Amino acid sequence: MENYRKTSHSLYDIKYHIVWITKYRKQVLVGEVAKRTRELIRQICKGLDVEIISGHVSKDHIHLFVSVPPHLSVSDLVKKIKGKSSWKIMSEFKTISKQFWGRHFWGRGYFVASSGNVTDEVIMEYIRNQDIETKDDNFRIGEEKSSSDD
Repeated sequence: MENYRKTSHSLYDIKYHIVWITKYRKQVLVGEVAKRTRELIRQICKGLDVEIISGHVSKDHIHLFVSVPPHLSVSDLVKKIKGKSSWKIMSEFKTISKQFWGRHFWGRGYFVASSGNVTDEVIMEYIRNQDIETKDDNFRIGEEKSSSDD
């Protein structure tokens, strides 16, 4: 339980590995731009109660391994990080804004993979070992107890 985080109504351990690239894979995340990008991502995550477990700023992409509260979807998290950081970087570094027409600093998509303490196989085995009576593919119904079983 030492890795679990909590909110007022939930206890959770939701982790994502997220990767996204600069537009056109331009290698602009160097020097002061890289430092400012890291600082902005840290500020945005802190404001959203997202814990950065690990991260890396490469010349043309970002890797983040984060713990995210259950009320925040991964798509909303990425949208907020990319949107706010793009706007700030483009306004603070005029040389960068000249390289990226259309006010887009980041590429359109992203990669995300979830991480957890149990594997898919452990969860499926747990579900398979429940009180099972009726089978229908991989979504089963447990046997209901009748009043005469009491």
